[in-house]
Amino acid sequence: MINKWSFYTSLTIIIAFLSSGFKPFKQDSNQWFLTDETEGAHYLFPSLKQEEYSNLNVPYTGKFFIGYKEAIAFKESQGKYRKINSLGYMGKYQFGKETLKTVGIHDSSRFLNSPKMQEKAFVALISKNKSELKDIIQKYEGQIITGVLVTESGILAAAHLGGVGSVKRFFRHKGKRYFKDAYGTSIRSYMRDFGGYETSGIVADCNAKVKI
Repeated sequence: MINKWSFYTSLTIIIAFLSSGFKPFKQDSNQWFLTDETEGAHYLFPSLKQEEYSNLNVPYTGKFFIGYKEAIAFKESQGKYRKINSLGYMGKYQFGKETLKTVGIHDSSRFLNSPKMQEKAFVALISKNKSELKDIIQKYEGQIITGVLVTESGILAAAHLGGVGSVKRFFRHKGKRYFKDAYGTSIRSYMRDFGGYETSGIVADCNAKVKI
């Protein structure tokens, strides 16, 4: 009887021990990947510091300017600073040499090897384009043209793709003529895909340059 009691007692202890090994441990919440709607931000990356993003090649969620930049970069080059496409457009945001000159950059090799310079060039170009398109933005923002809700960020993204002139022609023809780049990407698609982002903090400046 004693042996039988000892057997069942030992068996119970062993089962209890093994069962405890499969209980989940208390997990620490990694706040890096949580979003807090009450804060108004939707970052899915550990840091809110803009300089922390220089070596990453992923798109970002959220409607803030950092999300806008990274979304366009991913579309243009998958976020690769050293990317050169078949037409010679360079960097994370795919700049042409002539466009670089308009923001004060004449050394394309240095540009290609400088993430910091590329980020500054993007902001400078957005600033210039915003200045040149301010009348278009004021006139059409909030309207729906060919099924697309027109926003400032969408207009500026379209200008990044096809230039200011193409955007003006798009609106001149009420969106009925589709302007596309050499790879078939349309002005309209950029206006749609990158609409609704926060770009009000970008100052319109027709003389914007990158300070090297």
